[in-house]
Amino acid sequence: MSGNFASSSEQNNNSCETKTSSLRMSEKKCSWASYMTNSPTLIVMIGLPARGKTYVSKKLTRYLNWIGVPTKVFNLGVYRREAVKSYKSYDFFRHDNEEAMKIRKQCALVALQDVKAYLTEESGQIAVFDATNTTRERRDMILNFAKENSFKVFFVESVCDDPDVIAANILEVKVSSPDYPERNRENVMEDFLKRIECYKVTYRPLDPDSYDKDLSFIKVINVGQRFLVNRVQDYIQSKIVYYLMNIHVQPRTIYLCRHGESEFNLLGKIGGDSGLSARGKQFAQALRKFLGEQEIADLKVWTSQLKRTIQTAESLGVTYEQWKILNEIDAGVCEEMTYAEIEKQYPEEFALRDQEKYLYRYPGGESYQDLVQRLEPVIMELERQGNVLVISHQAVMRCLLAYFLDKGAATSGTWSFCFQMSYRT
Repeated sequence: MSGNFASSSEQNNNSCETKTSSLRMSEKKCSWASYMTNSPTLIVMIGLPARGKTYVSKKLTRYLNWIGVPTKVFNLGVYRREAVKSYKSYDFFRHDNEEAMKIRKQCALVALQDVKAYLTEESGQIAVFDATNTTRERRDMILNFAKENSFKVFFVESVCDDPDVIAANILEVKVSSPDYPERNRENVMEDFLKRIECYKVTYRPLDPDSYDKDLSFIKVINVGQRFLVNRVQDYIQSKIVYYLMNIHVQPRTIYLCRHGESEFNLLGKIGGDSGLSARGKQFAQALRKFLGEQEIADLKVWTSQLKRTIQTAESLGVTYEQWKILNEIDAGVCEEMTYAEIEKQYPEEFALRDQEKYLYRYPGGESYQDLVQRLEPVIMELERQGNVLVISHQAVMRCLLAYFLDKGAATSGTWSFCFQMSYRT
């Protein structure tokens, strides 16, 4: 890809220009994420009910899609509820209930066929099989299925023996489950605890020392207090492990706030390092008042290293951390120009950006795809933290919101917003 724009006066050969534009756009469309996996991967969840498997499945899927790896969750509970329209009691999960066992196995087979279709026909790269998968028989069936279809397999086992965590999970998630319509809390808790006991009878945890020593997996113990990692075999598996070792389940609030209006905002210029305008300073004071009303304990404040975010944070009267990776998208040779100036001076580049905003890279600068890669450490750190206020820039906010709202990073370039938004997790 060219590192410089060619002005209109330098465009002498229309045919050559067309070929160059096509080549540049084709280069842009080669997603870096497509090189993370050399074969489709099946992530298999393992664990007793109420161990956070679905929570982890959804978060992991959101993260992988955000970095550009097409990923989809296949929740076996959804298939089971399709097959059995009305759930009556924990008896359905007894290991000696032969009829129910046949139904549950058939549901698993149907789900795996959908996994196969996704990974072979729908351009998926990773499928997450969200189920208990607590028996060796079930896991061996999945391994055979993966071998027949040349899929890699990575197991994620969630182990928890903390009764408080288990009870909280049941009350927070299972009470509102479709399995328990119009039931009171006490009855749900009683039935679900009995369901867990049914699974315990046949549960065989992964054995890293003998039976399962050749498998690739991570055990997440007591909501991330400890981890056991075994035979990580490729780049995408290492990214999965790193992500799972950074997330936590404690509730917190994350505020995403664009800086106050800058002098360049008034002039319609992109990039640069101008300070706040008069209205921008008023916004910073309004932000200070707003945060004071929220009374958020131990709130950390992060900014970029550009003046407009630093000046916004300074008005808050609190300690803040500067992150270079939170700087605005680098517009390369277009820095400190208006869009009208770009369209006039570099019409080809202006048109290319309109065609594919996410993949378009400013010559000498960045694309939104580049920005997502740059921001990945921020996401990891946000997942580790408690309450945080991030004061940054429009393109950065778009990418971060794409992650938290589970929209896929490729949509981020189309969002427009100002001011502040909070996200609770």
